[in-house]
Amino acid sequence: MGELKNTNAQSAGMHTEQLSGRTQQVFFDVESRENEDRFLYPGAFEVDFDKHGEIDAVDLTAREVNTQIRDLMKDGVGSITIKNPGAKHSFGVGLLNRLNLTFEGSLGYFGCGLNDGPNIRITGRVGWSCGGNMMGGTVVIEKNGGSTFGNAIRGGDLVCKGDVGSRTGIDMKGGTIIVGGRTGAFSGFMMQRGRMIILGDAGMNLGDSMYDGIIYVGGKIAGLGVDAVEGEMSELECAWIERKLEMYGLKAPNGAANLTKIVAGKQLWNYDNLEPAEKKLVL
Repeated sequence: MGELKNTNAQSAGMHTEQLSGRTQQVFFDVESRENEDRFLYPGAFEVDFDKHGEIDAVDLTAREVNTQIRDLMKDGVGSITIKNPGAKHSFGVGLLNRLNLTFEGSLGYFGCGLNDGPNIRITGRVGWSCGGNMMGGTVVIEKNGGSTFGNAIRGGDLVCKGDVGSRTGIDMKGGTIIVGGRTGAFSGFMMQRGRMIILGDAGMNLGDSMYDGIIYVGGKIAGLGVDAVEGEMSELECAWIERKLEMYGLKAPNGAANLTKIVAGKQLWNYDNLEPAEKKLVL
């Protein structure tokens, strides 16, 4: 069994376990209620969903609205309605807490990004980059969305019941993106993980340079991007899609089984090792 070498970190008491292959050390018991706080972000608030709050954003900046949301959560309010958002930018961002949040109207750019936990509903439209870098929770838009919808999303469900612009799910790293209508060009560009369900048409270069993940399309595809290929649907996938769509009152136009499945061809996985002639074939 190997011995850890003496290092500054070891001298500081940061290492005590001996190396014996992959560690089996148990740091805490996930089932112990004494450790529940370890799953919460520092500064997370205990909220009651039956307690309601309201903010009129007509004369407020994004900073003021976001601060008031946190002040209400601090007071235990778990259901908040924002009136008159006026398509202003950067509303509802950086919320690392369970919360029911409703925007009565439309948002501008960068709305509801960097969140982990809240359930958000937007009755109007959203601008560019809605839900960017979202880590958990849900965001549901009742109308249309702008470009780079769900950029670099990592978890949760991001749903737009209308159409969205180009580059939907660019650099997507997890979670689920659902579009009830059409999406523009380069959707799924450099996608790494997660699932995208497009119930309408998809623009040019769908899934371009995608590394992994799955894109399902209910309408016409204008063209596939580099290394994006069609895959075969399974019964398990169809059942999952139907359940997921039902959660948000949506249905596949001709049934889940008739969606077109797009996956990575994986020819780019070892691109640097290819010969020049082979690289031309991939691109």
